[in-house]
Amino acid sequence: MISDPITTGLLGLTAMFVLIVCQVPVGIAMGVVGVIGTGLIIGFGPALTLLATEPSGAMAAEGLAVIAMFLLMGNLAHVGGLSGELYRLAYVYLGHKRGGLIFATVGACAGFGAICGSSVATAATMARIALPEMLSRGYAKPLAAGSIAAGGTLGMIVPPSVVMILYAILTENSIIALFLAAVIPGLMAVVFYFVAVAIVVKRNPEVAPLGRQADWGERRRVTMQSWAVVLLAFVVSGGIYSGVFTVSEAASVGAAVALLLAIFRKRLTRPKFLAALGDTASNTGLIFVIIIGASVFSYFATLSGLPSATVDWIEGLSLPPLMVIGCLMIFYLILGSIFDTIAAMVLTLPFVYPLVVGMGYDPIWWGVINIVVIELGMITPPIGINVFVLHGMAKDLPLRTIFRGVIPFVFADLARLIVLILFPALSLWLPGVLGWL
Repeated sequence: MISDPITTGLLGLTAMFVLIVCQVPVGIAMGVVGVIGTGLIIGFGPALTLLATEPSGAMAAEGLAVIAMFLLMGNLAHVGGLSGELYRLAYVYLGHKRGGLIFATVGACAGFGAICGSSVATAATMARIALPEMLSRGYAKPLAAGSIAAGGTLGMIVPPSVVMILYAILTENSIIALFLAAVIPGLMAVVFYFVAVAIVVKRNPEVAPLGRQADWGERRRVTMQSWAVVLLAFVVSGGIYSGVFTVSEAASVGAAVALLLAIFRKRLTRPKFLAALGDTASNTGLIFVIIIGASVFSYFATLSGLPSATVDWIEGLSLPPLMVIGCLMIFYLILGSIFDTIAAMVLTLPFVYPLVVGMGYDPIWWGVINIVVIELGMITPPIGINVFVLHGMAKDLPLRTIFRGVIPFVFADLARLIVLILFPALSLWLPGVLGWL
C-alpha cells in the first residue's frame, strides 16, 4: 500500500491517459487503472472485489436499460424509413429557399436526433440521405458536408439523448429535468445554424443554388406521409413530459412503436431486424464497458482524494467562477476533439462535477453546458469524430473539405455556448416552470 493517495491518484490519471493514447479502449483503461490504484491504496483483496460489484451493479441498474431501448428505437426507426421521411418533410417546406437543402438537412438532423439520441448515428444516416441530394443539385461540397457533420451533433443535445441519460445516471440527477433543460438550447442550435447558413449563402450565393418550390398540395401529401415520424415523437416525448410514462417506460414503448411501424410498413426483413439488434447490442455493450470502467475509476479517484484536492487547489487560486468555467470550456474543446464524446464526459466527471457544483452552479445547467461543449468538439480538428464518420461514408470527400465546411457551424456553436453560459435561465427556465428543479 502507498501512504500518499494523492500521488497515487496523479500517477493513475497519467497511466490512464497513456493507455488511451496506446489505443486501449477507454472503459478497459479506466477499469485497469482503477483496480490497480485501489489496490495500491487499500490492498488488492478489496480492490479485486470491484471487478464483481461494479459490473453486477451496472447490469442491475434499471436506468441503464433506457440507453439500450433508445438505441434500439433509433435503429428500428431507421429501418422503418423514418429518417428519409423527415428529410423529405423538411425539404418540401424549405427546399426552395437559397440554401434550402442545408436548412432541410439541419432540420432533419434535429428531428432524427429526437428519435435516435445519437450524434454519430444521425450524421451517418443523413450522410446516406442528404449528401447525394445536395451534391446532385450543385451545392458546394464543403457546405454540404459541413452541414451534415454539424447537424449530426444535434443528436446529442436534442432529447432524448443517450449522453444526457448517461450524465444524469452518473451524477444522480433527474433525466427528465435534463431533457427539459435541453429543449431551448436544442432549438437555439437549429436557429443559430440557420443563421450561419443564411450568412454564408448571402455572401456566396453560388455555393447553394435555388431549388424548386413545392406547392401546397405536395406539402400536404408529404406531411400526411410523415405521420409515422410525428406519431413516434409524440408517443415518446409526449409520454415523458406529460407524466404518462417514466423515461424507462417511454424508451420501451418507443422501441415497440418503432418495431410495429417497421412491420406495418413492410420495411422489416429478417436481416434488417438482426442487424438492428446487433448494432444495438454492440453499442450498448460498449457503453456498459465504459460505465463499469468509469465506476471503478471513480471509486479509485475518490479514494485517492484527487477530486477534492483539485477543487481545493482551484478554489485557492481565487479565480472568478466565470473564469474557471471559461478555462473548463477550453479544456473540453481540446478533449472533445481528441476523445469520443462519452469518454470525454465520463473521464472528467469525477473531477469537474464537484468543482462546478462547489462553485454554486446548478448541476442540470452544467449538464447542458458540458454536452454542448463536447458536442462542439465533435466537429473541431484534429479528430472531430463526426467529420471522420462522414469521411467514412463518403470517402471521395477529403477531410480538409469537410473541416472547411464546418467552420461556420463552429462559430455558431461558440456563440450559442457563450449565450448559454452568460444566461443560465435559458436552460433552467423550462424545468423550473414545470416543477423539475
